[in-house]
Amino acid sequence: MSSTRAVAGEPTRKQRGSYEDDGYPYAGEGRPVKGLPVKGQSKQAKVASPEVEDGSITDLEKGIDLEEGTEFETDPVTGRQFRIHYRTIHGYRRAFIKEGSGPALLLIHGIGNDAGSWRSLIGPLSENYTVIAPDLLGHGRSEKPRADYSVAAYACGMRDLLSVLGFDRATVVGHSLGGGVGAQFSYQFPDKCERLVLVASGGISRDVSPLLQIAAAPTSDLVLPFMVKPVVKFGAALASSFLKLSGHKLGRDADELQAVANSLPDATARRAFLRTLRSVVDWRGQVVTMLDRSYLARSLPTLIIWGTHDGVIPTRHAYLLHAAMPGSKLEIFEGAGHFPHHWDPDRFLTVLTEFLNSTEPSPFKQTEWRRLLEYGGPGVSEGEAIILDSLADERAARSPS
Repeated sequence: MSSTRAVAGEPTRKQRGSYEDDGYPYAGEGRPVKGLPVKGQSKQAKVASPEVEDGSITDLEKGIDLEEGTEFETDPVTGRQFRIHYRTIHGYRRAFIKEGSGPALLLIHGIGNDAGSWRSLIGPLSENYTVIAPDLLGHGRSEKPRADYSVAAYACGMRDLLSVLGFDRATVVGHSLGGGVGAQFSYQFPDKCERLVLVASGGISRDVSPLLQIAAAPTSDLVLPFMVKPVVKFGAALASSFLKLSGHKLGRDADELQAVANSLPDATARRAFLRTLRSVVDWRGQVVTMLDRSYLARSLPTLIIWGTHDGVIPTRHAYLLHAAMPGSKLEIFEGAGHFPHHWDPDRFLTVLTEFLNSTEPSPFKQTEWRRLLEYGGPGVSEGEAIILDSLADERAARSPS
């Protein structure tokens, strides 16, 4: 069943073709241009001006749905509840948590997760920051359209959400896919990123769990619908228990991975999941890397957090990334899997808070950015030489034989 929401005055998806035939102009995503008539309305009908007395554009005319939901995420330790808010941007309804006041702290979850991934951290962090934890498009309570689910598109979505909420800059914390989105955000919008925190981040090197490679295969469309069958869920629960007992790295994250599978109850959710996954992973592994542009982050305060038993993205990626960013700080969580913020949330909060308190927001300088793009920095360090060798291996592996 589609998650698309009907809005008064807007055409349904089935109606949009007839609008185009009538010659009505559109402003992206098949939506009528603001201030122009919709079908059934006279072209001479009076349309309210999009401007208010001070000349600014109203929230309605920006396409922003000022809606508060009745759903909550609950901190499992304190029981504190966080309201889910919604905004409609570019025609799609986005869900997010927004708590606290102060500088913006943007928390971006991984694939198959949602804002609830951060529930144990939102309360403490909101004491000093405005914490914004969105459900990425195609995830959680946000809409799941047929759309662009690349990391670049997600980075644009994060910029637009921050803009709608009135923030020009933010410290970005990203986990897994969210780490790749955060890194892309810092590359596309360097003037808007104050600090960067990458938690078991994707987008570094090719290695990734075979489970994701299999899920990204073309035939997975035929298999995923069976994941919701009771017998398959029972088998998955048994496999999860086995992984835990066997000491396999994936056993550390078995519950979280099972939750990802359970988050795909219908065809719409599964299609959004597969489009997202296939934008970053294929049967050979991850298809994107941030290593070739990591030199641009020289002046960006960066924290890297990883677990020693990550069965999804190998821990060695943490060291590769740390070498590619000489000014970065690296924290390894002994015993943690792919979700160090779940494994030891108290330590994670301490490490993150210390990083935030000990660094200043990055001052973006256009001249320095231009110089880095032109010359690649002052020179190649030993760590960067390792990265260049790694990139050469990656590119050779991807070249057609």
